[in-house]
Amino acid sequence: MAKRKTKFICQECGYESAKWMGKCPGCGQWNRMVEETETASGGRRGAFTGAGGTSSGIAVKPVPITSIEMVTEPRIYTDLMEMNRVLGGGVVRGSLVLIGGDPGIGKSTLLLQVSFQLARKGHSVLYISGEESMRQTKLRAERLGVASDNLLIYSETNLEEISRTIENVSPEFVIVDSIQTVYHPDVTSAPGSVSQVRESTAELMRIAKTKGVAIFIVGHVTKEGSIAGPRLLEHMVDTVLYFEGERHHTYRILRAVKNRFGSTNEMGIFEMKEAGLEEVANPSEIFLEERSQGASGSTVVASMEGTRPVLVEIQALISPSSFGNPRRMATGIDHNRVSLLMAVLEKRVGLLLANQDAYLKVAGGVKLDEPAIDLAVAVSIASSFRDKPASPAVCLIGEVGLTGEVRRVSRIEQRVQEAAKLGFERIILPANNLSGWTAPKGVRLIGVNTVSEALKVTLD
Repeated sequence: MAKRKTKFICQECGYESAKWMGKCPGCGQWNRMVEETETASGGRRGAFTGAGGTSSGIAVKPVPITSIEMVTEPRIYTDLMEMNRVLGGGVVRGSLVLIGGDPGIGKSTLLLQVSFQLARKGHSVLYISGEESMRQTKLRAERLGVASDNLLIYSETNLEEISRTIENVSPEFVIVDSIQTVYHPDVTSAPGSVSQVRESTAELMRIAKTKGVAIFIVGHVTKEGSIAGPRLLEHMVDTVLYFEGERHHTYRILRAVKNRFGSTNEMGIFEMKEAGLEEVANPSEIFLEERSQGASGSTVVASMEGTRPVLVEIQALISPSSFGNPRRMATGIDHNRVSLLMAVLEKRVGLLLANQDAYLKVAGGVKLDEPAIDLAVAVSIASSFRDKPASPAVCLIGEVGLTGEVRRVSRIEQRVQEAAKLGFERIILPANNLSGWTAPKGVRLIGVNTVSEALKVTLD
C-alpha cells in the first residue's frame, strides 16, 4: 500500500507547510491553509522550466545575451479582431492562455466560436470539456452555427487520458474547459484543489512547450472576482484574460492582465447575441449612446485601455446624508480614489462634502483604474453638488494631485483624436500637455493647472 503524506497548502499563494498555521508566511493571509494528502509515489509531477526552458533532460549551458537570436513569434489570427487585440496580435503557438470569468458570462461560448474559426481555416482543434457532455457541447455548437471536421470534441477529466489523447491526435490548438474539473490520478486530493490545479496546469504547460500546441484553459473565479486556486496558477501561464460584464447586460469585456507576447491591460468589447458573441468595433460610441443631455453630475473622460483610447461617461450623485457617517459608493472606480478626490475638492476648492453621500458609476460596466480619470471624476462630483450640468461637448482628461493641481498624462494625442472623432469640440486637459503636438481641426484645447480652473471652465 502506498504511503501517504499530509501537508498544508495556502489557497492564495500555494505556500506549503508540514503543519497548519493560522497566518500564511507567504502572502500574510489568515485562514487560507488547507490540508491535502498525497501518495508518496506521486511526487511533484508535470515539472517544467518555464517558457524558454526544456523538459527533455538535455543540459542547457548559459550563453551571452548578445549571442541569442531574435525570432519573431508567428501569430495565428482568429476572425474576432477584438480577440486578436487582447492576445497581442493573435494566438502564439506553444502558449498557455488562462481565461477566467463569472459563471454564465460566456467563456465557453467565446472559446467554442474561436475554435470553429480556427478549424474553418484548416487548423486542427481539440475541445476538451470537463463540465459538459459531448451532446451538451453539440447543442451549444448548433446554436452558434459551429460545424467543422477539424474541430474535435472530447469529454474527459482524467489528466493522463487527456495527455494521451493529445499525443495521439496531435492538435494545433487545445481548449480545456475547465481546469478545476481536471484531476491527476496520482494526486489524492479532490479536483479543483490547490494541488490538482497546480499539477494539472504544470502538465499542460509541459505539453504546450514541448509540442508547440497553443492551449486555452478556463478558470473559475472566486466571489471577489479573482481566479480560483493558488496565485501560482497565474504566474505559470503565458497570458491571463478576464471575461467581465453583467449577466443581465449584453456587453462583455475581455481584458488582459498578463501577456508575455503583448501589452497588458488591453481590452476587447463583445456583444452577446442569440447567435453568439459579436465584436464591437467602436466601443466609445456604444458607451456614450444613452448619455443624458443637460444632466448634472455627468462628464466624459478619454481613458486608455492598453493601446486603445476609450471614451466613457462618469456619473456622480451627491445628496445630503441622513446618517452620521456619509456613504461613499463607487462602481467601476476605486472608492478610495473617490474619497481622496472629495477631500481635495473640500480642502482646495471649498466644497462642503463632509455631510454628503456620494454615489459614482462608470456607465457601461467598464472598470477604470488609471490616474487620467481624476479630473472627470472631480468635475462630475462638483457638478452634482452644485446641480449645474457640464457642457455635453466637453471631454476632460487629467490627473489630480493632493494640492489640487492637474498633472500631465500620457498618450494625450490618441485621447484627443478619439474625442474629436466622436464630435467633442472642447477638450480640457493639463496645461503641461499642450506643447509638442498638433490638435485635430475643429477641436479647442483648454489647458488648466488646477481643479478650480477646470470647474470655472466647465460649470461657471
